[in-house]
Amino acid sequence: MNTLPALPDADRPWSAALLDLVAHKPASGESPRPLAEREARARALTEAAARKAAATAAGLALPPGPLGWLTVLPELLAVWRIQAQLVADVAALHGHSAELGRDQMLYCLFRHTAAQAVRDLAVRAGERAGQAVLQRVLQAIGVKLGERSLGSAVARWVPLAGAAGVGAYAWWDTRQVGRSAQALFASLPD
Repeated sequence: MNTLPALPDADRPWSAALLDLVAHKPASGESPRPLAEREARARALTEAAARKAAATAAGLALPPGPLGWLTVLPELLAVWRIQAQLVADVAALHGHSAELGRDQMLYCLFRHTAAQAVRDLAVRAGERAGQAVLQRVLQAIGVKLGERSLGSAVARWVPLAGAAGVGAYAWWDTRQVGRSAQALFASLPD
C-alpha cells in the first residue's frame, strides 16, 4: 500500500481526513441499471444525498460561538461521508464499482471546489495518479477546505442564519458531487 509523504502540520488534519475518506470505498446497495434508467436514478440519489447533507451540516452548525467551532471538522467529515456514499452509489448504478478508486473519489468530491487542482486527476482518468500529483491535489483541496471551514466557523456566531447558510452550501456542494459522479461514470464504457 502506498502512503503519501507527510504534509506540513497545518495541512495534516485535512490530508489525513481526505486520505481516510477516499481510501475506504463505501459499499453500495445500488445495482447496475439499464442505460435508460441511470440518469434519473442518479438524480434521485443526488437529491436524497443533498437533503441529507444539508440537514446534517445545518444541525451541526447550530451550536453558537466557540462551541460551534468544535463542530466544523465533524460537519465536514459527515458531509464527505454522505458524498462518498453518493459517488459509490452512482458508480454502482453504472456498473463501475470495480473502477472506483482513490483518484475517482477525489475527482468527484472536489472537482467543483478545486477544479485547477484536480485537472491532473481528470487527465489520468484511467490510470493511477502519482504521489506528487496527489500531494499537490490534497494541498490545493486543503487550502479550499480551510477557506470553507473558516466560513463555517464564522457562521457559528449567528446560529440560525449561519446554520441555514451552512446547510444550503452542503446541499449545493453535494449536488455538484452527484453531477461530477454522473458525468464521470456515464462517460466510461459499459
